[in-house]
Amino acid sequence: MTGESDNTNPLAFLFPGQGSQKVGMGKALVETFARARAVFDEADAVLGFSLSGLCFEGPETDLVLTANAQPAILATSIAALRVLQDETPLRPSVVAGHSLGEYSALVCAGALSFADALRLARLRGQFMQDAVPEGTGGMAALLGIKDVDAEAACEEAMQGTDEVVSAANLNGGGQIVISGHKAAVDRACEAAKRRGARGAIRLAVSAPFHSALMRPAAERLAAELAKVEVRDPLIPVLTNIEADLNQDGSRVRDLLTQQVTAAVRWEESVLRLAAMGVTEAIEVGHGSVLAGLVKRIAPTIRVRGTGDHGAIAALLASQTPAASPDVSEVSEVPQVPEVPETQGDREKQEKRDA
Repeated sequence: MTGESDNTNPLAFLFPGQGSQKVGMGKALVETFARARAVFDEADAVLGFSLSGLCFEGPETDLVLTANAQPAILATSIAALRVLQDETPLRPSVVAGHSLGEYSALVCAGALSFADALRLARLRGQFMQDAVPEGTGGMAALLGIKDVDAEAACEEAMQGTDEVVSAANLNGGGQIVISGHKAAVDRACEAAKRRGARGAIRLAVSAPFHSALMRPAAERLAAELAKVEVRDPLIPVLTNIEADLNQDGSRVRDLLTQQVTAAVRWEESVLRLAAMGVTEAIEVGHGSVLAGLVKRIAPTIRVRGTGDHGAIAALLASQTPAASPDVSEVSEVPQVPEVPETQGDREKQEKRDA
């Protein structure tokens, strides 16, 4: 597997979003690597509670809460990232994250400090949860449908009402997650089936993520983003809402604000990686949801994981120690919350539907 030093084979680091959480994540890293332990110690201090205990021991009912899951996933990704930076010469030429994962990608690129990203992830989760009354919104995964047909189904579902529903995650392989008012989501599912969708699976989520109903959350998040320092990314960040590369720090706040209400354009993002010549990627964090999505979109890209001790050991065994620090040296700036939010639920339900 090649790194940044080999320009003929650019390496991508991919960071998962909400839905990848699982009790026990990060524990093997902490038991093996002091640098991973330091990441979780910092997370506990920044947030003022034992995020590490929640990740390692649960309970699951608390870990899955949006305000907890988002910082937990970010901390686990950064712990794995620091191990890769310390123990291997692997350096990405480009980074991307799915929804919440974009914050982890920005930490990797040196645009956000870990502490600021962690606080933002915690607040993002809280703001999203508070944006609409419980039971008002919903999400569903449409299977075997084209983007244009999904869009038409959403338009039909909104006709004659003041309710909203729209695409939330364009995940590729005919899989599109929609989000909005619960009744509108239900109508869109039926309309999608009439347009040839193979199935429509309602998702057990706490809020209608990546929809217009999240506007109150976006406004509150914008105020918090204004308080943190953002640097120009040292390596290109493939953004969710544009599926394009960004290295302009002045755009980061606006991109993250818009991301709360806009669709995650993951299929386009992966195709962009393939067009750049990326054939190797590492999913930095727990789980393998992104590896599965990438395999469906661009099979030429091999994705390896860091989600368990065996995966980390395999990566380390194939590498020699890094000669000198890279992005990790500048990723902590001075001090002054995805599928997404639902990718894990969707993956499990797809398996049952198969």
